[in-house]
Amino acid sequence: MINIRGQFTQKHILLVIFVIMNIVFVGCEKRQYELTIEKGVLSVGVEIGYPPMEYYDTDGVTLIGFDIELTKALAGALGLQVKYVDTAWEGILAGLDARKYDIAVNITMLPERQERHNFTKPYIASAIAIVTRKESPVIVTKPEDIARHRVAFQSDTTAQYFTERLRDQGVRFSSFAYDKIINCFDDLNLGRVDLIVADNIVAFDYAGKPDSLFEVVWQGHSDELIALCLKNGNDALTTALNDELDTLFADGTMLEISHRTFNRDLVSPARHSDHERDSKQESSVPTNSVPHAATPLVIASEAKQSGVRRHMR
Repeated sequence: MINIRGQFTQKHILLVIFVIMNIVFVGCEKRQYELTIEKGVLSVGVEIGYPPMEYYDTDGVTLIGFDIELTKALAGALGLQVKYVDTAWEGILAGLDARKYDIAVNITMLPERQERHNFTKPYIASAIAIVTRKESPVIVTKPEDIARHRVAFQSDTTAQYFTERLRDQGVRFSSFAYDKIINCFDDLNLGRVDLIVADNIVAFDYAGKPDSLFEVVWQGHSDELIALCLKNGNDALTTALNDELDTLFADGTMLEISHRTFNRDLVSPARHSDHERDSKQESSVPTNSVPHAATPLVIASEAKQSGVRRHMR
C-alpha cells in the first residue's frame, strides 16, 4: 500500500510539473506573439540604399549595415526571427501606422514625431555635415558658405530642413532634392551639384572610403538623436527593445558594431545625451541662430509654426 501511494504521488507530481511547464511555454509563446505583428518574427521597415546604415553588399543580395546588425542582435535576444521590409523613406512612418512592420530604423527623435509614435531609447547621436569633392573650388567653413552654390540633399530629411532654415535667414542657393542619398553623391561626382548637406554618418562613410573623391568640409554638433520608431501605443515591444538595448550597451556590443561600421564611436554620445535629456527636458536655443545641427527642439517648433509635417531622419 505504501509503495502504491508513493507511485501514485510521484506520477501526480510529474503530471503537475508537466502542466506547469506547458502553461509557462504557452504563456511565453503568447507573450512573444503579442509583441509582434507576425508570430515569431520582428519585421523591420528600412530604406535600403542608405549606407552605412542599411544597404546591399557587393553581391547585390546580402543586406548589411549598422541597423541590420543592431536589429539582428535585438531580434535574437528576444527569440525572434527578423524580416526586412524595403520602404521608401517618405512613407516609412505611414507603414508603421498601417502595421506593415513592427519597427522602423534610423529615425530622428523629433518632439512632434514623439507625440504620434513610440520611440525606443536613442542608439546613435548624429549631426549635419557638408560634403564637397576633394580639391573643389567651393570653400565652406560655415553653413552660410553654401550661398550661390548648387546644394544637394535627400528630400524630407533634417538636411532639407537645415537648408530651408538657412534660406529663411537670407542665404541664397540652388536646391537639388533627391529621393536617395546615393543619387546626391552620384551627381556631386559628375559635377551636377557643388556640395551635399547630409547627416555626418553618411558623409563620413562616403568620405572615408579608400580613394574617395569626397571630403567633409563642415560638421555641426552631434545633437540629433536616432532611435527605433514603433506604432503609437506599442508599449510592450518598446519596453522589450529598450531592455535589450540596455544590455547591448552594457556588454559592449553596441560599441563593437559602431567601430565595425563607422570605425569610431557614435553610440556612446547617444546614451549620454539620453541621460541628460531625462534630467533636463527643455533646452534654451536661440531661434535666430544658424542651425549648427538642426537642433530637434527648434525643428519641431518651427515645423509646427509653418504647418510642415515631414518624415525627417
